[in-house]
Amino acid sequence: MKRLSLQWRITLMTVLLIGITCVAMNLLLCSSGVYYMDTIADSLQGGTVILNDGGAASFDPQLIAPNEELTIVVDGVQGRFRTTNWYITAAVTLLSGILAYFVSGRALKPLRSFTSQVEQVQLNNLADMRIDEDTISEFRQLSRSFNQMLERLNNAFSAQRQFTGNAAHELRTPLALMQAQLELFSAEHPDVRPETAEFLTLLREQTERLTQMTKTLLEMSNLQQVTRNERIQLAPMIEEIFTDLAPLSDKLGVTLTAEGDGIMTGSDALIYRLIFNLTENAVKYNRPGGSVRVSVTQELEKLLLRVSDTGCGIPEEYQRSIFQPFFRVDKSRSREYGGAGLGLSLVWEIADLHGGSVWVEESSDKGTTIAVELPTQQSAKP
Repeated sequence: MKRLSLQWRITLMTVLLIGITCVAMNLLLCSSGVYYMDTIADSLQGGTVILNDGGAASFDPQLIAPNEELTIVVDGVQGRFRTTNWYITAAVTLLSGILAYFVSGRALKPLRSFTSQVEQVQLNNLADMRIDEDTISEFRQLSRSFNQMLERLNNAFSAQRQFTGNAAHELRTPLALMQAQLELFSAEHPDVRPETAEFLTLLREQTERLTQMTKTLLEMSNLQQVTRNERIQLAPMIEEIFTDLAPLSDKLGVTLTAEGDGIMTGSDALIYRLIFNLTENAVKYNRPGGSVRVSVTQELEKLLLRVSDTGCGIPEEYQRSIFQPFFRVDKSRSREYGGAGLGLSLVWEIADLHGGSVWVEESSDKGTTIAVELPTQQSAKP
């Protein structure tokens, strides 16, 4: 019962109520009908009854004069009366159920409209998804509460983005200064002790990691302001990404291959970062001597991008979580490669900003395929 829709629940309850009412009326009608039939039969006296050889009562109007008294005993009328009433009860109940289903569907149309609008709510359109409060009284308070919740969420996310952007902006300058000072100190003191040199190398690596993290956070906080009206051809962009990643792929012995092409409208810089992050992750977390394949499939109103590697795969319980900020499947390996856990989160943000989606299409111990679906045309909103 819990899995039934509200429309079916209303229909079943209506059918049950009408069925009980019809059965009760049928029982009352049958009992009263039979009672009055017996009363009429008992009150008629002195009539003519013609019996046939089998003992059943019959009547031939040609044999009886119109002026004579007549009593007609009809066999089986009470049984047929009961049967007919039950047929009528079943037909009325069934017809009522059909009408109740369609009438309840009509009555629940505002709820379906409300549900459809709720399903369209995304992180980047909270301010534009207000529900019309001029509706039936049962949904007016629900619509008002939902709009207030959207406003609070939008304010909270705006404050979060502003804080992240401000913090990243403030951290960028001191981190750059620290990095420059470490580079200068290392250049001016080349003959330091081995343990000091190792310590300076660690400081430089961690400072570079913080710098990259700050840069990514700053990019994520400014995504909403990026225009998305550039014409992008993906095949040349992928080749450029392969060129940028050549030192890393050569170092790890990973082969990069591309297949297909597509054209879309969006932000050239953001789509570049999306494909770069996915390809870089596929190279970093691959097996030595493995391969990475980037394929593009162009469709009528969308294109599908797939990045496949031959790594060790992603456990099923983590396949949704990898797009969350700062999430790592293997923290030790992420520290080894200098990851901050923001690369795939930025990929998800960029895909969502362009009206697309990203997911783990396939993953096993033979490799992983991450798919991105992007519309070829962007909406008019900046």
